Amino acid sequence: MPEYFPAPSADCPTFDGDTEWAPIVDGVAYFAELDEVLTGLERGDEVLIAGLELDADLDLTGRPHGADGRTTLVDRLVAAGAAGVDVRILLAGKLSAFVLPLPGLANFRANAALCHRVNGSPGLAGHALVDYSGPLLGSNHQKTVVVTRRGEVTAFVGGIDLVQERFDHEPHTTLRLKGDRWGWHDTAVRLRGPAAARAHDVFLRRWHEAAGLPTRAWVRRSVNPPAAPTPAAAGDQKPVAADHTSVRVLRSISNRKLDSVLPWRRVRWDALPPTGVQEIFETLTAAIAAARRYVYIEDQYLAEYTAGAQRRFELYPYLRDAAARGVKVVLVGSGTRDPDDPGLNLRPINSSVNRDIRSKILRRLDPERRGNVAVYRVEHVTMHSKLTLIDDVFANIGSANLFSRSMSGVDAEISAAVETSTPAVRDLRVRVWAEHLRAPLSAELAAELGDLDLALGIWDPAWLPADRPATTWRTTGEPASFAPVETVLRRVDTR
Repeated sequence: MPEYFPAPSADCPTFDGDTEWAPIVDGVAYFAELDEVLTGLERGDEVLIAGLELDADLDLTGRPHGADGRTTLVDRLVAAGAAGVDVRILLAGKLSAFVLPLPGLANFRANAALCHRVNGSPGLAGHALVDYSGPLLGSNHQKTVVVTRRGEVTAFVGGIDLVQERFDHEPHTTLRLKGDRWGWHDTAVRLRGPAAARAHDVFLRRWHEAAGLPTRAWVRRSVNPPAAPTPAAAGDQKPVAADHTSVRVLRSISNRKLDSVLPWRRVRWDALPPTGVQEIFETLTAAIAAARRYVYIEDQYLAEYTAGAQRRFELYPYLRDAAARGVKVVLVGSGTRDPDDPGLNLRPINSSVNRDIRSKILRRLDPERRGNVAVYRVEHVTMHSKLTLIDDVFANIGSANLFSRSMSGVDAEISAAVETSTPAVRDLRVRVWAEHLRAPLSAELAAELGDLDLALGIWDPAWLPADRPATTWRTTGEPASFAPVETVLRRVDTR
């Protein structure tokens, strides 16, 4: 019986021992997996994409303009549709709290233009929709690619946008932002087996709701054409052996299909609870409450977002309670802002501990327990990953940020969580921590990072075993296999 998951329900089942949960770190690896699964599609296969945006210029192999063999993802999807593949695309209609969903403003126009292009292609009329459902200040932030090949479903869930600038990998030295070094760290997960069919079902439900949106809710002319019928449900998926492993596909969805400042114009979902869905929040709070050794979170902001914030869906009280009982809480955020953050990209980020962490975690802890919290930033990197690791047993990867907008459903989100007694979560932790240490991951270093007692000392020398010097993880050769090529982890002062 899983200890870190809340009780399952008919609408949020647990898949025990029958689903592959395979994490993917950074965009280059993610796009390579997409390139592979999208190659060789045949008539009757299916590609379902939901995203915040889809870059019309994205080539999954990273080939530059003019290179032989360069083909954009959109061109590949259009060609697949013409060949009889059922291609469906859902793109967000509200891209930030600062942008109204009008075709002439911001990225909404790009999403509408791309959908218009796809819908005008052979075999794809009504197969691409702009989804402007949900709260006025929210966004449809789910990021999934679900591919059905000859009846077998492979689902990708995560935080990685289908955008050329996400084509990055460690040590994150190739991108440039205004001439300066820049990197983009991100994560996703691949699902195969019955949980992949659950991700397929999440897309179908969203397609059904988007297809029924009033076409003139926001603009004088219709944004979307008449939608193609909702695809058929995925057939029963062959189990993929995954002993001692439980998987859930989780959602955050608001309580309204269509919002308005006028109460009588608000519209409920066709088939969702009147309170919305907060499966990600419910699962993360249960897992944090079960934590015994550590909670590790990667998040872009590590702070609340004023627009759409809902205090009752904040994670800070649960992190505070974990630290109060002796659990080590590690929060790792961006060293460089996402340049798409409206009006904020010139401000430093995580240079000091933010108001939410200070007032909602640190100040509510006894002084001796504040040492159980460590906050870091990764220099030159946008930490876009939405990753939670707990006790080398539980992991969650998806589109949901730490803030309450994502937990409540103001931003619609999806994630895939795992609880396992196998080394899967430990191995992911080892890989990610080695990346942030900028230390080549030899077999010897993997073994030392795999030693949780020793590895926790990365974040605070006081967390090291008593027989280890305080210079461990801070000096080359301590431990013996530790040989970083640079130092980009910077601790944020929490005093």
